[in-house]
Order: sequence, then C-alpha cells, then structure tokens
Amino acid sequence: MNHRLALGLGCDRGTPAATLERAVSEALAILGADPAQVAAVASIDLKADEVGLAAVAAYHGWQPVFYRAAELACVQVPNPSETVRRHTGTPSVSEAAALLAAGRSGGPLLVEKHKVRDTDGKHATVSIARMIDD
Repeated sequence: MNHRLALGLGCDRGTPAATLERAVSEALAILGADPAQVAAVASIDLKADEVGLAAVAAYHGWQPVFYRAAELACVQVPNPSETVRRHTGTPSVSEAAALLAAGRSGGPLLVEKHKVRDTDGKHATVSIARMIDD
C-alpha cells in the first residue's frame, strides 16, 4: 500500500506513549503500511496536552491537529460510542478525527477503531483513513 494516510488517535487520560505506539504500529501493520506513509495525525482538542500522544507524534515527526468535539460529532462514523460521547461530547474521536484529517469529503476508513488496552487498563484507539488526494 502506497497511499498517504491520516491517523485518528484516541486514548484514556494518562495513556503511556508505549501503549499508543503499539496501537499505531498494529493498525499500520493491518494495512501493510509504515509510519512514513502517515501524512496527517489528529485527535480531539481535549488531548492536546496528552503527554503520551505528544511523545509518539514527536518521535515520528508528526504534527498533530486537534478538533473540537462539535466538529468531530458532525462526522458519520461506522462505530459511534455512547461512552465516548459521555466523556468527550462526541460519539467518535479516532474515526472522526481520521476522516476529518483525510480531507473534507472524508475517507475512506481503512482501519476502523483499532483498540489496545495496556496492563494498567489504559486504552488507545487508532483509526486510519486514506488521504482523499491520492
């Protein structure tokens, strides 16, 4: 796969960088893709100060973009979650962020809501969309 990719990242507060990195690596492996193909990384603005997310982005040289809950909530996703809505104000973080980052017409999602849970119970979620200009 040689497409440029957009990653959407979601995580529990305080999720370690290693957990996020594992989620990203596994999601990319599903596609047979590598981090060099990632052209956009996005999450919800509530995660703008998330240390683990910042560390993963810095390691790969990615500049994350953060969207408001209201922006994310407008995006149709295949796996909305009431739990996510209760905590963030939007039914989707990773899928909606990936679609927005991929381009305004959004999509398609190549990996839907790939979840990883670490030994401390912290969750990381990665979704991957193809950039629409490919």
